[in-house]
Amino acid sequence: MDYNRLFPNWVYSCLIIGTTCFCVTFSNAQTKNQIQFIQSENNSKALVKVKEDFVTEYASKQKQLVKFATAKGLKLSETLANGNQISLVDIGSDGTPLYYSTFSDNASAVSRANTLYSGGLLDLGISGEGMKVGVWDAGKALISHQEYTSRVSASDNAGEVSPHATMVLGSMIAKGIKANAKGVAYGASAISNDWSADKVEVAEAAANGLLLSNHSYGIRPDFIPDWYFGAYIKVSQDWDNIMYNAPYYLMVTAAGNSQKLKFNDAPVYGKNTDGFDLLLGFSTSKNGINVAAVDSEIDNKGNIKKASVASYSSHGPTDDGRVKPDIAGCGANIFSTQSTGDTSYDTYTGTSMAAPGITSAMLLLQQYYQRLNSNYMKAATLKGLVLHSADDVAEAGPDYKMGWGVMNAKKAAELIVNNEYSAIISEEQLKEGESYSITVTAREGEALIASISWTDPAGNYVNTGDLNNATAALVNDLDIRITKDGQVFYPWKLDPKRATAPAQKGDNLVDPFEKIQIDNAKGKYTITVTHKGNLTNAAQNFSLIVSGGSESACTVDIPSDFKINAAEDNAVNVNWKNTPDSFYEILFKGENDADWSTMFVEENQVKFENLTLGTTYALQVRTNCTENIFSEYSEIKTFLFEGANTNTSFDVELETLSLANKLKFSVHPNPTTEQINIEGELGDNAYYSIVSSTGTMLKKGKANFNAIKVDDLSSGFYSLTIFEDGEQQSMKFIKN
Repeated sequence: MDYNRLFPNWVYSCLIIGTTCFCVTFSNAQTKNQIQFIQSENNSKALVKVKEDFVTEYASKQKQLVKFATAKGLKLSETLANGNQISLVDIGSDGTPLYYSTFSDNASAVSRANTLYSGGLLDLGISGEGMKVGVWDAGKALISHQEYTSRVSASDNAGEVSPHATMVLGSMIAKGIKANAKGVAYGASAISNDWSADKVEVAEAAANGLLLSNHSYGIRPDFIPDWYFGAYIKVSQDWDNIMYNAPYYLMVTAAGNSQKLKFNDAPVYGKNTDGFDLLLGFSTSKNGINVAAVDSEIDNKGNIKKASVASYSSHGPTDDGRVKPDIAGCGANIFSTQSTGDTSYDTYTGTSMAAPGITSAMLLLQQYYQRLNSNYMKAATLKGLVLHSADDVAEAGPDYKMGWGVMNAKKAAELIVNNEYSAIISEEQLKEGESYSITVTAREGEALIASISWTDPAGNYVNTGDLNNATAALVNDLDIRITKDGQVFYPWKLDPKRATAPAQKGDNLVDPFEKIQIDNAKGKYTITVTHKGNLTNAAQNFSLIVSGGSESACTVDIPSDFKINAAEDNAVNVNWKNTPDSFYEILFKGENDADWSTMFVEENQVKFENLTLGTTYALQVRTNCTENIFSEYSEIKTFLFEGANTNTSFDVELETLSLANKLKFSVHPNPTTEQINIEGELGDNAYYSIVSSTGTMLKKGKANFNAIKVDDLSSGFYSLTIFEDGEQQSMKFIKN
C-alpha cells in the first residue's frame, strides 16, 4: 500500500501515553503547492481568453453606459431610499438598462457551521484559518473595522466604502470582538472588491486558486421586462464559462427579496402574487449555488425543529425548470459590522445575509476536507456535498422555494470523515460512449442516497427576449440510476409548470445535479452513471456522493488471534485475524526502548527483523478502514525472543517487562444514545477522555462517577480511554 498516497504531505505530531499513540496532523490551508495544483487543473488558455474578452467588453461598455445614461437621463449609480445601492452595469439585448442592486440569524447555527468549531458538537477546531474567500459587492467593505484584524484586502482599489459590503463581509469573517457579531468563518481572510468589473476580477482570482466568492446582489428587479425573470442570458453564460474553466471555483449568489413585490406579471407558473419565477442574471447560472433565506429553529444537537422559506425570499424556477434556488440559509436578524465606524454594528435581514452564511460554511468544509485529504474538493464536489446532505424540511425532494433544503454542515462534515467507509465522495470522469458503475452495500436502517454533480459547459442557448423560453441550458446531460433485482430507481425532478407540486422521480433533463434516495434500503445495489448524446470535449468530469452505503466491507474490529508462525535467527513473523478491506497500524518496542515504533501493513501479518536474543518485545495492532476510521488498539502482546526457540504463544510473564496493562473495565450500553456507564473498580485518581475518529479530544473528566453523558455527540465511532496511576485502557463505543 502506498502510504504517501494515504497520508500525502501530512506532518505528524505524536505523543505516546502508556500504550496509546495520539497523533494530530497538520496541513496549512492553501499552500503554494496546492494553489499550483488548482492552477494546473484550470483550463488556463480558456481562462486567459475569457478574461481578455471580459476586459475588452468592460472597457467598451463603460463608454457605452455613460453615453446611454446621458441620452436617457439615467443615473449611473445611486443609493435608494430603502438603502439599496444600485449601479448601471449593462444594457440588455432589448435595450433595457440593467442595474445591479444590493438585496437589503444565527447564520452559523442554521447552517450548522458552528458544529465544526472548537467546542462545537463535532469539535473539529475549524474556523477558516488560512482560508481566503472573495466578496464582490456595491463597493469595498470598511477594511479597517476592528473585526477584520488586517485579514481583508481590496484588490481592485475600489474607492467607495459600501455599507452593504461591510455587513456581508462581517457575517462571513468577523472575529467576534463583539461576540454576537462573530462571522461563520471567523478565522478566514477575504478579498473585498466592488462589482463594476466582477467577471474580470473573479476570472483572474479563480485562475490564481480562489475557491469561493459571495455575490449578494443582482439585476434590479423593478426596472426590467418580464422575460428577464428566470431567463438564461449572456451574464448567466459568462459565469458558467468561468466556473467550467476553473473547476475548483464556486460562485454563491443571493436569490433576492422580491417574493411579495409582484414584479413579474408573466411568471412561468401562477400569478405575480405567488412569488415564483423571480431569479435574474447570474442567479440562473447552472454551475453556481443560489441561496434562499429560511426562517428556522435549530435545537442544541443541530437538528431542525421547524423551517420554512422566509416571506421575502424570491422563488425559482428558471425558465427551463432547473432547481433554483439550490439551498437555504438563515437571513433573519443577523448582527454584523457596520461601515459608519471601526467599532460600529447593526442588525440586518435578507437573502444578502443568507448567501454569505452559506459561502463561509462551505469554506469551512473545504478547510476540513483539506485537513483530512491534503487537497481541496472541486467545486462540483463541494456543491454536490452541500445539496446531498441538506435537511429536506418540506415535501420529499427539492422544491422551487428552498431548493434541496437547509444547509447542514454537520452532516456534510460527517460524510467527509466517513469517506470510503460508510460514505463515498469520489471525483470521476465519464468519457463519451462509456458508463460508470459501482456496487454498494446499504447500511441497514438508513436511507441509501446517491448523487452526481458536475460543472457543465456554458449553455449554448442565450435568451435575448423570448418570454419563458424553456430551452434547456444543460449541455452535457449525465444520468444516475440505482438498480437492484431488475428494479430501477430514478432521481428527483421538478416541473416548472406545476411549481407547487411535490417533486417526482424520473429522467431529469435539465439539472447538473441529480439525487436518488431509497428509504429503508437493504442489501446490494448498483449505481450507474451514463450520458445522453455527445459530450462537449468528449468527456465530462463528475462527482459522486453516496451516504447510507459503501463499497467497503471493512469493520472496525480490534485485531485478535495473534500467533507467531515462524522464527529465524534474528526475526519473527506475527499474524492475526484478517478484516476485509482494511490495513493495519502496528506499535512495536523492546523492553529497553523508550519509544514505540509505528508501521503500516496491508496484510494481517508482519515480520519483525534485527531482534536481539533474550529480549522481550511488545506490540499492539489496530485495524484501519480508512486513514480516518480505525479500531482501538489490541491489548499489548509480549514475547521473549529466543531465536528459533521463541515461544509460539504471547504474553510471556516476565518480571523484567512492565508493559502489560492490568487496568480493566467495560462500558454499556454499546451502542448508546444518551450515556455510557463504566463497569470496573476505579479509584479516585481515575479519569477519562473521549476521542473522535479524527483524533480530536471531545470530552475529559473524572471517571469514578461511572456515567458519562454522550447525548451531545454526533452519531459515529468514539474511543473511551480510562487513565489511572500511570496505566490506561481504551475501548471503542458507538453513538447512535
